[in-house]
Parts: sequence; C-alpha cells; structure tokens
Amino acid sequence: MRLPWPFSLLRKKRDARPAAHRAGAWGEQVAADYLARRGYRILGRNVRFGSRGELDLVVRSPAPDALVFVEVKTRRNEDYGRPASAVDRAKRRALGRAALRYLHRVKAKPAHIRFDVVEVVGQPDGPEPVVRHVESAFSLGPGYRLPW
Repeated sequence: MRLPWPFSLLRKKRDARPAAHRAGAWGEQVAADYLARRGYRILGRNVRFGSRGELDLVVRSPAPDALVFVEVKTRRNEDYGRPASAVDRAKRRALGRAALRYLHRVKAKPAHIRFDVVEVVGQPDGPEPVVRHVESAFSLGPGYRLPW
C-alpha cells in the first residue's frame, strides 16, 4: 500500500546494497580515514576499469614518495584467518592489471609504485575496528612491465 504524499516522505530509505557490499564500503571508508591520518593523499576510490578491474584506493605515500595501490579487506572477525590472506594469486594478478591500466590512462610515471593491503576487522555498528596496514604486501609480478 502506498502512503499519500506527505506521509511517503516520512519513510526511511533503505540501502538496497547487500550487507557484504555495505560492510565493504564501510571498511574502505575506515581505511581511507586511517591512511589520511597518517599523511597519505587519497587520489582515487573505487577506480574501475571495465567490469572486472577495480582498485579500492589509489594513494600517494608521504615518504618515500610512491604511488600506492591499496586493496582493502574487511571482515567481521578473524575466525577464518587474516583478511589479507584473501588476496590470493588471482586477485594479485587482477590488481596488477588494473594498476597498469590506471598508469596508462593517467599517463603517470611515478618513481616508485607499491601494492599495500589494509585489513579492517570489525563492523559498522560495533566497537572500534582493528586496522592493519601491510605495506608492500606483494609486487607487480614477473609477467608485467611498467609502461615506460
């Protein structure tokens, strides 16, 4: 049943995204805030390349100056292991391809690039989350070359 006009405005809008997507978006916000407090400059969030390639965060590190591609992994708890363990070989390859597309598209030639993982353990309505920053979690890999 639809409510008449003035009352229809009183209904709360629901977030139509699945709970896992909402938790992931929350974790990415927590990670971005964490990195910003530590002097990183956020250059991009959820940078997409087609239907398969996505970079959670692209940041510039404070020192030494490097372009950092950050994969954020959010979990409610660590019952099934550390969140970073979910960054398997296939995910690392996908992140490497997306990073190369990013570098090609923006025509950037940074002196150093790095792949980091930020683990966020907690949930939006819970206590303060645990945040861990794993610097240089993996490298680009032997099959890839930088475009310059």
